[in-house]
Amino acid sequence: MDEASIRLSIFITLLVLLTLGQQLFPRRKPLHSTPKRWLTNFSIVIIDSLLVRGLLGVLLPVLVAQWSTEQQWGLFNLLSLPDVITVILCVVLLDGLIYWQHRLFHNRPTLWRLHRVHHYDKDYDLSTALRFHPFEILLSVLIKNLAIIILGAPALAVLIFESLLSGMALFNHANLKLPLKLDIMLRRFIVTPDMHRVHHSIYNNEMHRNFGFNLSIWDRWFNSYVAQPKDGHKQMMIGQPESQQLPTNNLFWLMWPALKQPIQHKTKTD
Repeated sequence: MDEASIRLSIFITLLVLLTLGQQLFPRRKPLHSTPKRWLTNFSIVIIDSLLVRGLLGVLLPVLVAQWSTEQQWGLFNLLSLPDVITVILCVVLLDGLIYWQHRLFHNRPTLWRLHRVHHYDKDYDLSTALRFHPFEILLSVLIKNLAIIILGAPALAVLIFESLLSGMALFNHANLKLPLKLDIMLRRFIVTPDMHRVHHSIYNNEMHRNFGFNLSIWDRWFNSYVAQPKDGHKQMMIGQPESQQLPTNNLFWLMWPALKQPIQHKTKTD
């Protein structure tokens, strides 16, 4: 199987399992029409996929990693480390990159306009993981490719990382109720649905926290961790304060008019 087939197989398997899990063990009752949201969110990811493959083509991360290895570019191509150690270190470092990239997209106004499309979702389930503006996806791929070249990350490490990126995004956006003890144990190492749901709160001091997507260590190390939403998971409001009156399930609105919405510098804190 090629890289795309492997990632697609993992994605579909997790999508089916987590969809079933959401139905059997929901964390919250949906407040808005799930079919409308899913139509919008899945349409966005289809547009993203077509755009990335159409515009970037040979610049897909695994292909960039292969090219970097052939050219012997990057840090790990200069070091004589065992392959297993190289793969593990590259996966962890790329994970840290996504954490800092996520913080950057929250802190810079132009980037926040793009990333805000993700936060405009007024409910929270695994389809939210697919809801990223195409321009953000393109920028993310280019940033990732630059990091891959600098690191000299091998193709296997990038394949593992990319599979984790899509798989963990589905998991930690799932409307899935985990047993409390299991959640506490897991979030010592990885980002759980409850941990990341806090990040989708309308409150500024919760929304700009819990940036990690896979390893939870980054939020703990860099002082951006919040354990629980102050309103509780069942009562907390999801989205942006201004998004409650906006057509956030309108695909065409999300592609351009949404980007022109004013930025609320003073977001709700209480």
